[in-house]
Amino acid sequence: MTTRAERRSAPRPGRQARHQAREAALQMLYQWEVGRASMPDVLRTFWLHDEPPASELPDEQRAFAETLATGVTDQVGNLDPLIAEAAEHWRLERMNVMDRLILRMAVYEFLHEPDTPARVIINEALELARTFSHDEAVRFINGLLDAIRRRLSRE
Repeated sequence: MTTRAERRSAPRPGRQARHQAREAALQMLYQWEVGRASMPDVLRTFWLHDEPPASELPDEQRAFAETLATGVTDQVGNLDPLIAEAAEHWRLERMNVMDRLILRMAVYEFLHEPDTPARVIINEALELARTFSHDEAVRFINGLLDAIRRRLSRE
């Protein structure tokens, strides 16, 4: 018999795969932003060179990762003003690249993934920041995303 703590800490089916899909999308966005590769080029080569576990993602999660990455690049002109408005004393171009990409991806999800609760989007963004950025980024991203969530009236 499992304890309540074990049940709470056990990942729900698909949760880990969605997180891995978000990690893959973030890596694709990094190639696009820093490598100056077009998103079609990134999509064409990403899965060929990526190491497990992302390369072992089911097709549905690969599609989710690609939707996030292409959605962010297609909508960056709409996402950046929302982030800039919430980041009162920070210019977007002065932000850490990974922080900026994590913020863009989360704001994209706020706007285009209505079935995903805002708290899940924020928690996922914070996990990405813990993995790909630094400790101060977690607080920074949390504050900005909470302000954007309120501005968008997103629950």
